Amino acid sequence: MKLNVEVISEEIVKPSSPTVDRLRRYRFSFLDQLNPLLYNHLVYFYPKIHDTYVDELTIPDRLKHSISNALVYFYPLAGRMMVDQSFVDCNDEGIPFVEARVKCQLSDVLNNPVPKELNKLLPFEIHGDHKVLLGIQFNVFDCSGIGIGVCVSHKIGDALSFFSFVKTWAAIARGETKLILPNFESALLFPPRDLSGYAPRITSLKKDQPMTKRFVFGAAKVEEIRRKYADNSNQIRPTRVEALSVFIWQHLLTAVGARSTSAKIFLITHMVNIRPRIEPPLPESSFGNIHSFALTFPSRDNNIVTQMRDSIKAVNNEYVKKLQDGYNHFERFKEIAATYSEGEIVPFAVTSLCRFPMYEADFGWGKPVWAASGDREINNTAVFLDTVTGDGIEAWITINEEEMAKLDSDEELLAYVDAPNIL
Repeated sequence: MKLNVEVISEEIVKPSSPTVDRLRRYRFSFLDQLNPLLYNHLVYFYPKIHDTYVDELTIPDRLKHSISNALVYFYPLAGRMMVDQSFVDCNDEGIPFVEARVKCQLSDVLNNPVPKELNKLLPFEIHGDHKVLLGIQFNVFDCSGIGIGVCVSHKIGDALSFFSFVKTWAAIARGETKLILPNFESALLFPPRDLSGYAPRITSLKKDQPMTKRFVFGAAKVEEIRRKYADNSNQIRPTRVEALSVFIWQHLLTAVGARSTSAKIFLITHMVNIRPRIEPPLPESSFGNIHSFALTFPSRDNNIVTQMRDSIKAVNNEYVKKLQDGYNHFERFKEIAATYSEGEIVPFAVTSLCRFPMYEADFGWGKPVWAASGDREINNTAVFLDTVTGDGIEAWITINEEEMAKLDSDEELLAYVDAPNIL
């Protein structure tokens, strides 16, 4: 359904204490430098709060006060990215906190979520100006339900960095004093390089009129898909993410089958957290873009799950050392593609946030009833999120309209899909 969102106010929230001089210049790491501009984002939904000590009028103040305290620890987020995108001026300018009214019931959104409309609950356009690194939008529905939209620039941090901030912010709002604080050492581990002439960009951005749709695969259906791709002869049992990646990719291949595929080279990419692959391993609280990519050029002659698993294993400690020495992980695309016959590379990029702490955003009135993505506007991509029960997977798929129409009428795929409503 279409959302009518009216902005009521906007305020700049600054850190509760100033950043010390020695921390005023935050350098991007080499991996940050390679990252294109994009906001990591989620909207957290909460029903009407019945706590007598918390009401609609005091919630924004609680959130702003806790953000102010959280920004002391996450001080780069309150700064401004410089034009050359080489560092952040940690000048404590603060972050925008937007208050908005949504003229419908929360249940309307939960029963009929439309990804493109959910973007209206965010403080920024996902591909907008990234000088400001963090923004919050506090949305109140007619029923007094709440949606808190959070955007953190992907230029400064990956999904785990996003969740690190939200968890600490929520803990402060709950009044906790034992906090897991961020570690800002990524530029020491991956020193910045001279990338003159290199401009990271998303080549498939808004190409071919992409649209995003959410497909829900319940726990039982996910298990069926895992069994579908199990190789008993080699005792291979795919993970949920591996199995669903192959399942969706194969159905996307059917969707593009009407067009000639003979001159196309298909590529599946998975984003890989490399914190545990560094020696010694880094904690999850390490802030930055501490990830790389696993690349799979699927061959129909071999088990695709095995190929995918091998490519993920290849992002190992030795490979991380290459990144630390300045190896551009995007060059792997060219290197591997060069071993194949010439042709158009058709990528399918998977980002899995499964098992990440999506539902730990408890600001003092309980966990969210739903944590939602939006329309990423990047063609040939999928984002996997845990369902609210934690045992199923929501696949937010972005492809062009023609292919989405075919995917949406694929009876075999739809047989595994559950109803989209949350309630």
